[in-house]
Amino acid sequence: MSKKVAVLLGGNSSERDISLLSGEAIFEALKKLKVEAYKIDICDFPILRLPQEGFVKAFIALHGYGGEDGSTQGILEYLKIPYTGSGVLASAISMDKLRSKYIWKGYGLPIAPFVSLNLDQMSKYCNYELTKILDKLGLPVFIKPNREGSSIGISRVNKASQLKEALIKAFRYDKEVLIEAFLSGEEYTIGILGTRILPSICIRYTEEFYNYKAKYTSHGTQYLLPSGLSAEKEKELQLLSLAAWNVLGCRGCGRLDVMTDSNGKFYLLEMNTSPGMTKQSLIPKAAQQVGINFLELVKEILNLEN
Repeated sequence: MSKKVAVLLGGNSSERDISLLSGEAIFEALKKLKVEAYKIDICDFPILRLPQEGFVKAFIALHGYGGEDGSTQGILEYLKIPYTGSGVLASAISMDKLRSKYIWKGYGLPIAPFVSLNLDQMSKYCNYELTKILDKLGLPVFIKPNREGSSIGISRVNKASQLKEALIKAFRYDKEVLIEAFLSGEEYTIGILGTRILPSICIRYTEEFYNYKAKYTSHGTQYLLPSGLSAEKEKELQLLSLAAWNVLGCRGCGRLDVMTDSNGKFYLLEMNTSPGMTKQSLIPKAAQQVGINFLELVKEILNLEN
């Protein structure tokens, strides 16, 4: 019997369009590798039918709700179908910025100061209480939906008068929101492939922050690879990334986002357990730097299944 691989893509999260691009690139690579692969948009095809259709593996190219948060992983576990990426618990926690930060903080790993706010608190808080949060964190701050990707729903607040509007925007995407202190240093991302740490990438942008436009449509975003870190700082970032990865229980392939303060100290931002996988995405860029082309990368990820 042939080993049919389902490339799970699409879905109905706010990152659907990015997932379709990732899934298409993965599908084309698997075809070139002579793998019997099929694109499965989970909006159109019930995952529970995978076994009866003869699928024996799943390559997860889903981003955001329903695909990156442990939901799909749980269904695949129930169906006893091996899949790429992290398991149910690690996926769920990594998607949850707030819980990730609590775990990292508990292990003594560096995170930026933040305050969490839910919808119930938001409805009760007066301007004075919101101002006290800004007094604690300083300005500017970032307002982030707790469980969202691709910088969707994120705002940079430079003055107190912008806070409420930014919170309303973030609450459109989640019932929990983070208000996070601003870090004035560089932004880095670092990929992990199995037990291998890929080279870090320094991200520079002309937008106000690394928002959706900077990630996907701006021509002013630069990805520095090599990142410009000294060998000592690169090693420090690698060890920090591996620790962050391990304490969340991640496996397979993923990507960690990190920022530095004005003194160059690293702070963990968030873990991505199902990162973008177009040929222009960051994991493929870092893999290429160490001699792993896109086909080899897709093949290795497929062989790292749970």
